[in-house]
Amino acid sequence: MIERCLCLVCLDGASGAELSDTARAMLMLHGGGVAKNGGNRWYDKPMQFVVGADGCCGVVCEHSAFEGIVLVQCTEYLLKYMIGSPSKLVRAASVSELPAPRRLRWKCTPEIHKLLASSADKLQRLVGDLDMNVHHFHDYGKEFIKKQKMSPDAYVQVALQLAYYRCHGRPVSTYESASLRRFQEGRVDNIRSATPEALAFVIAMTDGICFLPQDTKKMELLQGAITAQTKYTIMAITGMAIDNHLLGLREVAHELKIEKPEIFKDEAYLISNQFILSTSQVPTTVEMFCCYGPVVPNGYGACYNPQSDHIIFSVSSFRESPQTCSAEFVKCLVQGLLDMRDLQRKERLSLLHP
Repeated sequence: MIERCLCLVCLDGASGAELSDTARAMLMLHGGGVAKNGGNRWYDKPMQFVVGADGCCGVVCEHSAFEGIVLVQCTEYLLKYMIGSPSKLVRAASVSELPAPRRLRWKCTPEIHKLLASSADKLQRLVGDLDMNVHHFHDYGKEFIKKQKMSPDAYVQVALQLAYYRCHGRPVSTYESASLRRFQEGRVDNIRSATPEALAFVIAMTDGICFLPQDTKKMELLQGAITAQTKYTIMAITGMAIDNHLLGLREVAHELKIEKPEIFKDEAYLISNQFILSTSQVPTTVEMFCCYGPVVPNGYGACYNPQSDHIIFSVSSFRESPQTCSAEFVKCLVQGLLDMRDLQRKERLSLLHP
């Protein structure tokens, strides 16, 4: 029955924790561990609808089946239905065509019990390792960015580059998901946000030794970084990025049983596919946010939701890595966003009062 079902409803007990957004994010991802609702998940199902006794509710999705936009559209439909049609909900609750639920009885051998205990220990280690930080940036949102005649997504991506550089003093291979849903059976490709233009801007903002230190020149570098990011985004969503094509060539070589081409053994290629910064924009029209974990041990997961007057960031990393800290990354990200705003204000003032 479980294998045949499309989705699951997870009825969680009260977690006993303060329901901050960071706590909600972790409870959705791992249930809070063995002592809470960690065993109340079935992670190979496409969608799990979590309903907590303490009001902590959400959806957990298994990414191989679909992209985040499907999760958002499904969740938004449900939330808008609940908000707009309470009478429909009452009727649906009183009259249901679904069969009555019945309890599934499990028969577990001693060997299965050992495996369950081992899985519980592994889950607990993963729960302790996850460093999640959900931050609401309230100083401005996408409307301010649009007034600067800039793409909000490209703007945030440049801010993420600035945040990482300030934290770690170097650029890294960055992944931003680009939807290919305009194509039949399209999934995603990769927008590589660590552009030379973004690096030039973050060096000017960080090192203080830029050969063009004036605010006007920094503004030019910011606009150049935004333009490069926007151009790559358009290429990616129209099927002109590099990652899917290279993946296709690699898999064709494997299927034809020919020697792996040299490019796929090259150190630069291998480094470029270690996405230390894994990012995605998941905008919503209702009050919600999305989150996920890093994709490499020493990396960050950074999901963001630009709203009119604020931006929600969900930043994750692993505590076992001595190189990463979600709180420090968020601190650098906030400072970078404020610096980018101040830079534009100074530029506007200089135009008004030359």
